[in-house]
Amino acid sequence: MGGYRFDRLRLLVVDDNAHMRRLVATILLAFGVDNVYKADTADAAWQALRDINPDVVFLDCMADGTSGLDLVRLVRTSAASPNPFVPIIMMSAQTRPGRVLQARDAGCTEFLAKPVTVNGIMTRLISVIENPRPFVRTNSYFGPCRRRRELAHFGVPERRSNKANDTGVDTDPIGAVA
Repeated sequence: MGGYRFDRLRLLVVDDNAHMRRLVATILLAFGVDNVYKADTADAAWQALRDINPDVVFLDCMADGTSGLDLVRLVRTSAASPNPFVPIIMMSAQTRPGRVLQARDAGCTEFLAKPVTVNGIMTRLISVIENPRPFVRTNSYFGPCRRRRELAHFGVPERRSNKANDTGVDTDPIGAVA
């Protein structure tokens, strides 16, 4: 595990399937996470978010009235959200590109395909810790920057950096302040 110490992290596992909650929690406990909390519904997850303020959330794309995507949007945009910046790792057996894009566009930080693996969980957990992504706010989105890689430089000014304009305001390509 590369010398990581996860004993101080508070992680929330949200899944409507009790077996999957136990499986993910057991893997996290094996990594040395001492504080793993579980929720089986979006309502229980919302309450847990408010009560324990987790450092990372593993969230299933639930179907219990409020979907996991709806919960992500609530966490990111609600004035009552205790931490709209919390990393959210969406877990789903539906891995079509459209589903992954929906999760990304809702504000998920990472996507983890089910059935989950020990390596998949560890990789996503380390990714949100070592590579935190800046958050972006536009008229229609708030969440981690959806750009996952730097593009090659083509001799034009970078529009996403302060160096690209004289105002000192960071803007994205569609002109919304980031």
